[in-house]
Amino acid sequence: MTKKTGPLAGIRIIEMVGLGPAPFCAMMLADMGAEVIRIQSKHGKPAFPILNTRFDVLARGRRSLSIDLKKPGAVEVLLTLIEQSDGLIEGFRPGVMERLGLAPEVCHARNPKLIYGRMTGWGQTGPLAHAAGHDVNYAALSGALHAIGDDNQPPPIPLNLIADFGGGGMMLAFGMVCALLECKHSGQGQVIDAAMTDGSIALTGMFHGFMAADAWKNQRHANFLDGAAPYYDNYRCADGKYVSIGAIEPQFYTLLREKIGAHEAVFDHPHDQSTWPQQKEKMAAIFLTKTRDEWCALLEGSDVCFSPVLDWQEAIDHPHNQARQAFIEIDGVTQPAPAPRFSRTTPSQPHAAVAANAHTEEILKDWGITTETINQLTESGAI
Repeated sequence: MTKKTGPLAGIRIIEMVGLGPAPFCAMMLADMGAEVIRIQSKHGKPAFPILNTRFDVLARGRRSLSIDLKKPGAVEVLLTLIEQSDGLIEGFRPGVMERLGLAPEVCHARNPKLIYGRMTGWGQTGPLAHAAGHDVNYAALSGALHAIGDDNQPPPIPLNLIADFGGGGMMLAFGMVCALLECKHSGQGQVIDAAMTDGSIALTGMFHGFMAADAWKNQRHANFLDGAAPYYDNYRCADGKYVSIGAIEPQFYTLLREKIGAHEAVFDHPHDQSTWPQQKEKMAAIFLTKTRDEWCALLEGSDVCFSPVLDWQEAIDHPHNQARQAFIEIDGVTQPAPAPRFSRTTPSQPHAAVAANAHTEEILKDWGITTETINQLTESGAI
């Protein structure tokens, strides 16, 4: 196996393969140099056709072991791998790992330093803990979904970025690294209960402060960051494409007015909410006078706080993203580069996702499982 580089090089993680946020967390750790081993069911069928192929971006950078944990000796072998690991990630509903014989207390009996990361939607406890759900449900319960969109329309679906990836995967990755750092001092492992609802709530902290200070209305499209303000919104251009404006501070707003020719007196009081509808109407009319590219030529790179609203391919091709190499190509698939950047411990480029059984025997041998045990697992049908 090629030696990985990055700030987490030398860290070993077992990933019990699930969907969405847990693989995203594992991808983040693997991107930073951790050796992450994907443990997949031998008989499980992928939920989506692209899983376990080079198009499965969230599975990049890891080797994969396929095993039937119901067969004799399989759980014991996995516990042997866990003994040698720094962390474990699982994204199943509460109780699944316990039924598999891999409860936290079982794993900690074998490896007291193990960081055991659990990813669920509602958390390990609470009245909803055992109910099914998806990103939109967790974002809804957090209050975040209520605050997005036009007040006279249902809240729009913000992809699955809020709960799955922001409140879920990133929070679990943060928790894993925090616990790994703490373990260096205490020598003790622990369990991380990462709930996507909790993580989504954490993302809303600033707005709770605003509401407590009577600086935020508890309704959609009525505040300075939710599209109601004329200086913080997306505008349609003459060609049907859009631009984004975020000129909140006075100096940026003054420059915006100067560059786009917003000279009317109504724009003199940007924080007068009673005039926001009139200001928005006039601002929208101004942006309809030019194409998106014409506005880019006039505004991009200035302190107006401006960007074109790009589609997926346009984002890949934009000169700024190109200059920073924000996207990479792996086995013919263009995808986001590992982030963030490090001045000294630069991560290696990840390899593409592989089939579920691609490295089973290789991993077992590398992690010290004897040939005799591997043969027994093969004979029993575990691998």
